[in-house]
Amino acid sequence: MSRSRLVPGVEVVAVPGRGLAVRTSDGEFLSVRTPGGADEDVTLPLCSLLSGAGAGAGVGVGTAVPPDEELTRVVRAFEEAGYLADEPPPPSAWPADRRDIRLLGTPAVTRPLAEQLAALGAEPRTTPVTAPEASPTSVSPYAIEELLDGDPAAVVWCLDGPVPEGLWDAADRLPERGTAWLRCHREGWQAYVEPLAAAPGDVTSAHVRARRLAATPAHRELAAYWSGPRTAGAPVRLTVPAAALLAALLADDLAQWATGAPGTAGIPARRRLRQVDLRTLTVTEHPVLPVPPVATTPGKDG
Repeated sequence: MSRSRLVPGVEVVAVPGRGLAVRTSDGEFLSVRTPGGADEDVTLPLCSLLSGAGAGAGVGVGTAVPPDEELTRVVRAFEEAGYLADEPPPPSAWPADRRDIRLLGTPAVTRPLAEQLAALGAEPRTTPVTAPEASPTSVSPYAIEELLDGDPAAVVWCLDGPVPEGLWDAADRLPERGTAWLRCHREGWQAYVEPLAAAPGDVTSAHVRARRLAATPAHRELAAYWSGPRTAGAPVRLTVPAAALLAALLADDLAQWATGAPGTAGIPARRRLRQVDLRTLTVTEHPVLPVPPVATTPGKDG
């Protein structure tokens, strides 16, 4: 019998008087019941088998496990349920050709983001920009050539306010030039982490704006809010925990893109818009797709 490893997040626990239970990666407990009813006869050999792969430490570690038929059936059931896997490969290192990450925008987010990226093996560099929230109608002075200065592998732009009209138009063309493009912004107590765009056809900021307008009956009000002017009371300030959460979400997206690690969420990362409630730090996910180009209207005969 081959020795297998429990997948990350799955654990086996011996319950006094009740045999074994499996704690799934979702936090559920499932009882292990054998067809012959000899649960206790399987408990120690199964724990011994799994402990050699990192589970059940201290329970029969290193013990030789006989190829018992009942034990074979239980292990096969674990495999069929997706609870066992082969020895996992070592964590992927951050590839050298994707280490240069250019960060623009509010230091409240780019500072913790730079720290997290550096800890993961990237080489972030921060470029300060004028805060657009000071002038809601301001347009980015950056052309795409300026965004590509230094040939970064990815550009990340974080705004502590709504996105002014036209601000990210040039950046939306970065994936066409082979540069990944990731962004986030705040609208009152809600922050939005948009999907990473790494290739032509991925979701851009213009696609997100179009999809959000199409999804709300208050599309006129939302468009007016984006374009300004706006009247507000006391300003909303990003707290340290909220900024750290936004930075962690961005860093995780970048790490998955850079290393090619598989995502674990139900919605693919490059088709996922995340909304963060800055008061409760609650994250909700919404699927978002690119907006196809609008076909031109055929001309009338004559």
